[in-house]
Amino acid sequence: MNKRVLMKGNEVIAEAAVRAGCRHYFGYPITPQTEIMHYMARRMVEAGGVMVQAESEVAAINMVYGASAAGARVLTTSSSPGISLKQEGFSYIAGAELPAVVVNIVRGGPGLGGILPAQGDYFQATKGGGHGDYRNIVLAPASVQELYELTVEAFNLADRYRMLTMILGDGTLGQMMEPVAFREEEPIDSSDKPWAVTGFKAAEREHNTIQSIYIEADDLEALNNRLQDKYQIIRQQEVRSEQVNCENADVIVAAFGTCSRICRNVIRDAAALGIHVGLVRPITLWPFPDAAVVSAADQSSVQAVLTVELNAGQMVEDVRLAVNGLKPVYFHGRTGGNMPTQKEILDKIRSIVGR
Repeated sequence: MNKRVLMKGNEVIAEAAVRAGCRHYFGYPITPQTEIMHYMARRMVEAGGVMVQAESEVAAINMVYGASAAGARVLTTSSSPGISLKQEGFSYIAGAELPAVVVNIVRGGPGLGGILPAQGDYFQATKGGGHGDYRNIVLAPASVQELYELTVEAFNLADRYRMLTMILGDGTLGQMMEPVAFREEEPIDSSDKPWAVTGFKAAEREHNTIQSIYIEADDLEALNNRLQDKYQIIRQQEVRSEQVNCENADVIVAAFGTCSRICRNVIRDAAALGIHVGLVRPITLWPFPDAAVVSAADQSSVQAVLTVELNAGQMVEDVRLAVNGLKPVYFHGRTGGNMPTQKEILDKIRSIVGR
């Protein structure tokens, strides 16, 4: 690693993508992620790449489809309403089994909402969003350093599984400045993509076709079965989470992204009151770290699990499915761009344990 430099989260995402071998960026400006586009406008010229401000989010995601089909490492970024417009393209990319990276720096909703941070896009990101039976790998950074690390990893995962990988951040992470350490160079997999539509010479290989339309029911079902088999492998091999202070905890808190940072301080505040609080932080929101949640909750000392989110209650549903009645599951959330305070969360924990 090089020495650390102070950078804004959005700019770190862009720099990480360039270092990961991305040379094609297509996007459309929307707060609070527009700095990614601004940075790419300069950086792509320096790197010999292509940056296009498309006429709309719909156009941008279809440009992603085309560049990926030709074998390129490609990125698009947006914020909540813009991501909604890209959902049909996400489904087409899934059906065509194309690798791509999407960044969603989440803002409040529903509707046009506001520009303040939120986590209300959890359902949209983890349950597919567009039409059909498909999934995206979803990574949830909690620091500017992780924005770098997980953006690089997103490109590797996208290529490994030929699927869309999403970075789900929020307006706080995108706008905050923190020290970040970059590696001298990233190990980029430059192997051929034999499936790509890069020009056809009959003597060299079979003709390649990229498509997501299958007229015959059996053909479409075969695609879906292949996708589900791939998703099962990802569930087995790519689940990531962090556990903090969970051994012999009284209450387990589940939180991701910015909320997890607040909850780390609550652990200290609760300890001063004699309450032992543990934290499970999902890093992959899909595949969800069910086993980590269960192992933390399945201790005799644990009275309950509390999820803390910047929404009206979304990840809590996956936590409840994982816990499956093992312990009571509670929820605390704020919406509209409001952040839960340490005192709010601590008061909720005190009510759970009866203090």
